[in-house]
Amino acid sequence: MATFTAADGAELYYEDAGAGPAVLALSGLTRNVRDFDHVAPHLPCRLIRMDYRGRGRSAFTGAATYTLQQEAQDALALLDHLGLERAAILGTSRGGLIAMGIAAAQKHRLTGVALNDIGPVIDPGGLKVIGGYVGKDPGQKTYAEAVAFRKRNWVAFRDVPDSRWRAEVEAHYEETPEGLRIRYDPALREAVLAGAGQPAPDLWPLFDALEGLPLCLVRGANSDLLSAATAAEMARRRPDMGYAEVPDRGHVPFLDEPESLEVLTAWISTLPR
Repeated sequence: MATFTAADGAELYYEDAGAGPAVLALSGLTRNVRDFDHVAPHLPCRLIRMDYRGRGRSAFTGAATYTLQQEAQDALALLDHLGLERAAILGTSRGGLIAMGIAAAQKHRLTGVALNDIGPVIDPGGLKVIGGYVGKDPGQKTYAEAVAFRKRNWVAFRDVPDSRWRAEVEAHYEETPEGLRIRYDPALREAVLAGAGQPAPDLWPLFDALEGLPLCLVRGANSDLLSAATAAEMARRRPDMGYAEVPDRGHVPFLDEPESLEVLTAWISTLPR
């Protein structure tokens, strides 16, 4: 089990495998390194993954520390730990926000950015969905029940085999005699709700800070977090941005869909080695 120590002493978990350009994979809000299990075998790069503090195998350090700013600092601390002056970031949802923040503050640390279903405008409907479940254990008691629930209710995702849903629920929940338990600190809910009470910041300057970096965007065609209009404006501002819209996927695509792999592989080919 590989860990590094953040500036405040927190032990944070990471994985480092593969060869090629260094790509730091940053997961979604409540998720962990398993977010990238499906795509990892297909990417021609050195893929570095980390569990944010309070998620997965990393230390639970309290709601006040579960911020984009702290997670960006931790991401850069991991690069320092690995002796990497620069790396690209593949950011899923929250991970993409962290990537844009780093671009605005320390662009010299980045060689490129790939965004998975995230942009500078976040749809309020999607945020409401997140607010409804974050920090709460699911209602299902077993992995089998959770698979059946997703098949029945996750209508934004179509043609997903049971084996994929099983891998997903096993990655993000622990099955216990009392039912399924989330694999992250429930206090994350406090951090999210505190942020939700603030006026939405203008994130377009963070997106514009990506200027000059190799960039691509993957969007789920049925996404409730990244609208088609926002994706179109991102493409207008960055006509060189690689783009894939994945049919039959909501927030977020698994990234091993043919459309996703095509744009990600092309993006990696532009990264310095």
